[in-house]
Amino acid sequence: MADIISITDPSDDRLRLYRDVKDRDLTGRDGLFMAEGKVVIERLFRSPWCFCISVLTTSERLKTLDISQAGDVPVYVVEQAVMDQVAGFAIHRGYLALGRYAGPAGLGEVLKPGRARVLALSAIANTDNMGGLMRNAAAFGVDAVVLDVACCDPLYRKAIRVSVGGVFQVPHVRVPNLIEALAEQGLSPYALSPSGTVALDEVVPGMRSAFLFGAEGPGLTAEVMAACTTVRIAMHGGFDSLNVATTSGIVLYHMCR
Repeated sequence: MADIISITDPSDDRLRLYRDVKDRDLTGRDGLFMAEGKVVIERLFRSPWCFCISVLTTSERLKTLDISQAGDVPVYVVEQAVMDQVAGFAIHRGYLALGRYAGPAGLGEVLKPGRARVLALSAIANTDNMGGLMRNAAAFGVDAVVLDVACCDPLYRKAIRVSVGGVFQVPHVRVPNLIEALAEQGLSPYALSPSGTVALDEVVPGMRSAFLFGAEGPGLTAEVMAACTTVRIAMHGGFDSLNVATTSGIVLYHMCR
């Protein structure tokens, strides 16, 4: 059961990792991250890949937070003014939580034999796009997300918020070479391209498939594209591409059914 602890002093050392969260991110510090918002934090409580270390909220907000699955984490309860002072800005959602990622060290640890659907990302540096991609991965039942070294951390505070906690539902791993990592797991790679050789609605994905997306603008490298089946989405009005998160939603809906 969660341990409810009232705190009145904004300088209390138990709140030190919540200080000035607007100006910094906790990623890179022993796997720590900061989550905000009721829905996001409740997803954190239920996550098989992340665990909650503590929660910061107000007495009024605590009444609506489902802490039944929070375990024995400390829940620090403060006045709204104290919360805003500690965080360095107004916390309109009224909830913050400190967590740690405890996901798999490699892709082989999470994929089971047989059917597998993987989202593979290259050079996704925009946190909004990363959050949208992680949300779609969770919504369409992707088994894992693979990131190359040029991707931003999916556990940046803004990426977590945009994902609506979806990042807590899908394990992610970082690899030095996407194509090699996918091949080691017997995954057939598909890459989106305006000049793709096959239309999306004609694709019948293999039993074990991975869907690759690159940054908006440069997209995937020629080397990566050459190793994949390239897929196009039919469009009108002279458009040949969409936002990467939007595109992933269309593709994952088709490929994960």
